[in-house]
Amino acid sequence: MKAGVVRERSPGERRVALVPESVARIHAKGVDFLVEAGAGADAGFDDDAYREAGARIAATAGEVLASADLVVRVQAPESSEIEASKAGASVIGLLFPLTAGLMVRQLRDAKLTAIALDRIPRVTLAQSMDVLSSQSTVAGYRAAVLAAYRLPQFFPLLMTAAGRINPARVLVLGAGVAGLQAIATARRLGAVVEAYDVRAVVKEQVESLGASFVDVPAIEDAETQGGYAREVSEESQRRANEVIAERLRSTDACITTALIPGRPAPRLITAEMVEGMPNGALVVDLAAEQGGNCELTKPGEEVTVNGVTVLGPLNLASDLAADASRMFSRNAEKLVLYLLNDGELSYDFDNEIVKGCVVTHDGEIVDTQVAEALA
Repeated sequence: MKAGVVRERSPGERRVALVPESVARIHAKGVDFLVEAGAGADAGFDDDAYREAGARIAATAGEVLASADLVVRVQAPESSEIEASKAGASVIGLLFPLTAGLMVRQLRDAKLTAIALDRIPRVTLAQSMDVLSSQSTVAGYRAAVLAAYRLPQFFPLLMTAAGRINPARVLVLGAGVAGLQAIATARRLGAVVEAYDVRAVVKEQVESLGASFVDVPAIEDAETQGGYAREVSEESQRRANEVIAERLRSTDACITTALIPGRPAPRLITAEMVEGMPNGALVVDLAAEQGGNCELTKPGEEVTVNGVTVLGPLNLASDLAADASRMFSRNAEKLVLYLLNDGELSYDFDNEIVKGCVVTHDGEIVDTQVAEALA
């Protein structure tokens, strides 16, 4: 079998799907590799490193796509890349098929096996393949550092000859992987941190990091069976909004991370709440790519209202391309090795992991949830 790695084409994407050490380990299992020239350059991995790992360097992406039985990538393929792919090949990447109907149909019609890393089930055996968690770790860290950089005040408490400098107050909305990493980083930087989540089970995790958990009286627990958050009732959201609005009035930096799989990001902060924040305060909205947790968020832009700045960064994980690529690569490598059988990819649709992440196969949409969404 021949596997391929191409340079990412999405604007601002600096990560590479497989780093040389992962290529070497997969190559040792009998898989030949073809890597597009410069595929890892933006993340700090040069072509010579891939050659040393056993890969051959191709001049163009077209050369890789035309001959690879498996292409491992970060972002979803473009339409032209699907058309250029070898018939019957497999593609692994962040596909988000529930919101990409046209791409899914193209993959199906091209008879490609599409494997969505964002659909890996949250089961113990698949933890080492969980790309969403690893990249959320990067994004959460980066969000806290960005907040500290942009806030016009110190994060830590300082006792100086010029007097006492009070610590910044940080509120994190959403305590999933990204939120917990944002909490941990903000605490390490010396801020006083509070956090809110609709899932009661994360309270202990938040407090273990030295932050305070914001309780909302009589709110329903919105944890799904898979550990994700779901939408809450209008009454629960109203109560939460009241508490969040109160906290924001004394918050210097708010980092929002709340997402619902396959749905637009929930709105947690209204324009009125932003206007009530202190002058010079900051909102970093990690949900900007899915529409934003803040009403004023503009994806990829920054907005200033009454002295409060709202940032809508996109693809923060790409800012730390080297380590983000290493983490992504280890996750993707584990999945590839899991699917390998005597040097070839094998798909057992009775297997929970395979059933969870394979979207199209042999000219059909085999993920029932995706098929129903696109019907």
